Formats: sequence, C-alpha cells, structure tokens
Amino acid sequence: MNEQPLETPLTRLLGIRHPVLSAPMAWVAGGHLASAVSQAGGLGLIGGGYGDAEWLEHELAKAGDSPVGVGFITWSAQQKPELLDQVLAHQPRAMMLSFGELAGFAPRIREAGCCLLAQVQTVEQARKAVDEGADVIVAQGTEAGGHGANRATLPLVPAVVDAVGSVPVVAAGGIADGRGAAAAMMLGASGVLMGSRFYATEESLAHPTAKTGAANAHGDDTVRSSVFDRLRGYGWPEPYTLRSLRNRMTDQWHGHLPDLEENLADERERFQSAIREGDFSLAPLIVGEAVDLIDRVQSARDVVEGVVAETAALLGQGAPNVSLRSGHQE
Repeated sequence: MNEQPLETPLTRLLGIRHPVLSAPMAWVAGGHLASAVSQAGGLGLIGGGYGDAEWLEHELAKAGDSPVGVGFITWSAQQKPELLDQVLAHQPRAMMLSFGELAGFAPRIREAGCCLLAQVQTVEQARKAVDEGADVIVAQGTEAGGHGANRATLPLVPAVVDAVGSVPVVAAGGIADGRGAAAAMMLGASGVLMGSRFYATEESLAHPTAKTGAANAHGDDTVRSSVFDRLRGYGWPEPYTLRSLRNRMTDQWHGHLPDLEENLADERERFQSAIREGDFSLAPLIVGEAVDLIDRVQSARDVVEGVVAETAALLGQGAPNVSLRSGHQE
C-alpha cells in the first residue's frame, strides 16, 4: 500500500512515516509486534513492564533491525536501573517512561542519543516532564486500557498541547481508528499511541482467547480497579488503577479490597490457575474503552495502514501540525 505519509513534528523527530505508535504493553507488546508496527511506518514499542532482563533480551532480538522503542514503568524500573543500560545497548529509536519521575533516567537516555517519550496523566506532570528532559509528551486519558489515572483524553490533550509549547504531544486513551486519530490531530496532537487496538493483532503476545475477547467486547464492560494489582502483588502508587474488562473476579472484589486482602492466598491461587488455563472469566483481559471499535484480529500492518488512510481522508489539509505529502519522507 503506497499511502501518503502523515507528516507531523513527531514523525520528523522520530524519523518515521506515520504518527502512529503502539503502546508498550507489559508481556503483550513484544519484538514481533513492535517490529511490524515500525515496518508499517509507525513506531512500535516493546513493553519493558516490571523488568525481566531475559524476556527483554529475547524480545529485542525478535525485533531484529527494525527501528523500535522500549517502554518502562518508571517506578518499577527504579528498582532495576541496570535494565536501562541493557536496552540502550541495543540503540532503540525511543524510550518511553510512564508513571514516575524522569530525572534518574533522562540524562542517560539523552546521552545515548535516544528520544525520550514521557507518558503523563495531568498538565502539571507534562510541564515537569519537559523540565526533566522529555522530547515528546504522551498525554494519556483515563479511557486507556491498563494503568492510568483520572482525566479524560479529549480535554487533557489540548490542555497539554497548550502547556508544553513546541514539544510534540501524542494522544493516548480511547483511540482505535482514524476517527480518533483525526480528532487528536485537530486538538493539536502530533500523533497517537494505541494499546487496545494492537492488543488484538496477530503479532501481539496476548492469549488467543483474549484477542478474540477484545474483538467481541464493549467499552461499557470495562472497569478501572486495583483488584488485579492486589492479586499480582504489584504495589501501584496512587492514583493509578488498572482498566480491564469486567469479569467474575472484578465483580466479586471491586469495591471490597479489604475483604480480598483477607482471602488473598486462596484468591491468588485461583487467579494463577485461571492465567495458566486462559480462563478470562477470572484472569485479566487488559483493554480500554476503545474495544467497541475493534471487531476482528488483524495484522499490525493492516491496523496502521487502515488508521492512516482513514485519518488522512478525514483531515485533508485541515489540522494543525499535519501535512500530507506524496512519496516518502526524507
């Protein structure tokens, strides 16, 4: 497919053809997915998650020579700072840090000549991230799957754009097609980051049952909760909670966390058994409100090309920061 590139300040900074990024979903966004997104003209991000050196090395090898990035949960990475050096040795195109301060990492990332993306959930976090050295701000709304906070994407994105000046802003949360991408561009964003849409792709590491479940799910069926974090033993700081599809586990324990603590040993055993068996009536299916817009499992290339074509058709020349050009970028 020889579609026109969507050129923005983000694409020029990252050296990519299209302003579409795949989210660094822990244990789901591996090397094959990141590579496929990058080869389609976007930028794929491997999910560094909670920090497993062997897994990271394996997935970076799978990405091959594709220009991919890596994302870390910042507060968790602070407990394993050596992982940053491990990843930087592979010369990634970008590093994305989320849910914590950048100061301990930013100098090393910048010295390595790597672009630093900072995911934020408030305007104040955006300003601070720029002061700490972020090259790109990812403004994440609460509609997103996985961890997030309280603000909605639609009002957060333009507020962040206004706050950070010339620093490119990427919109995240509730975006799964060209309509969402075009809306984000009209709000001043220079690109979009999508998680749920790439969760349900052929290349993602999600369980096949979970991919099918995402394609059949509705945004009304999601809930933001701390139940699965308690079951997994992850000590997420406030105000971050996990958005996933509601299931028997969340229906039983959401709003009853003290009771869950009293039954934690038994419930963790039930939980781990469900993960092993691929039983998503109890295990977490971690997607966001945009699942309404996902009706099938596709290749990552088809997702990128479909989103780009729809975005371009909707925007024409009418959005700030966006130009449509024939041929490839220099």
